[in-house]
Amino acid sequence: MKGGRTRMEVVRHVEFACLLEVGAPKPGNVNRFADFSDATLEDFLVSAVAVGETFRRIRRWSVGTLVLRGVTATRRLTGTNTNLGMLLLLAPLAMGALASPRGKLRQGVQEVLRGTDAEDARQVYEAIRRASPGGLGNASAHDVTDKTADPPSLSKAMEAAAERDSVAREHVRDFEYTFGLVLPALRGHLAAGADLSDAVVRTFLQVLAAVPDTLIARKAGDEEARRISRLAAELFAAAPSAAVSPLERPFLREFDALLRSGGNRTNPGTTADLIAAGLFCLLSENPGGRDETVLRFRRSATGEEFLQVQ
Repeated sequence: MKGGRTRMEVVRHVEFACLLEVGAPKPGNVNRFADFSDATLEDFLVSAVAVGETFRRIRRWSVGTLVLRGVTATRRLTGTNTNLGMLLLLAPLAMGALASPRGKLRQGVQEVLRGTDAEDARQVYEAIRRASPGGLGNASAHDVTDKTADPPSLSKAMEAAAERDSVAREHVRDFEYTFGLVLPALRGHLAAGADLSDAVVRTFLQVLAAVPDTLIARKAGDEEARRISRLAAELFAAAPSAAVSPLERPFLREFDALLRSGGNRTNPGTTADLIAAGLFCLLSENPGGRDETVLRFRRSATGEEFLQVQ
């Protein structure tokens, strides 16, 4: 309990972050009200359980081990990639939470990232190959699709991918989006009176508006990613206060339909990963935060319906 959190608490925060992320009706993503043709709500629920069980069983944590074994456990239960991006973010966050006191999580994560090595890189590369994420493409250096690739360290591998992937960028920039954008937005919307589901959707739109989704960019091109960000900014501006929920506006439903068209080529999956990371921090940094956050979720309309299936 070096950081004031037990391992069990950290693992539970990982599980709840995954569950709360998928429970909120974020446009263009699998959620309580909508599936994809190749991924369902149930896939994400069992993925959260698989990750939690995996983290509990690993005696000695490292970023590479947590990611690889998390992906492996998930793929035994699901036929598609549900959580590679989340694991790449949650693994260092979980390790940082275990090693640092509350209020010092970002510093703890920085120390974790500085301590990664070539073995972490090897395991992460293998996890990416097993997960087979959409829009992977090829890289000029440290190409993950090349099984002979031998990156000297995880940090070098992430630097090579940072230009085209926001998750890799978090590793390179000490989780700039998670701590500088996602977590403050979640806290701000909750403090303004939004329930958790509404706060997650608002934060999702805010993040998508500020950071063009790199999964969309890889699948549909940079210009399309920027267009989606502009639409998200318009939606967020249309519901600026907690008294006007974006969930009640027809524009959100239209946006959701747009993102789901064309075989989910404009699915903001990387943005969803960042939301999960922010939710973990929200739970981990607040004393008693898990119970308070879950209560806020349970009180929301989405939470009442979602928790009926648990």
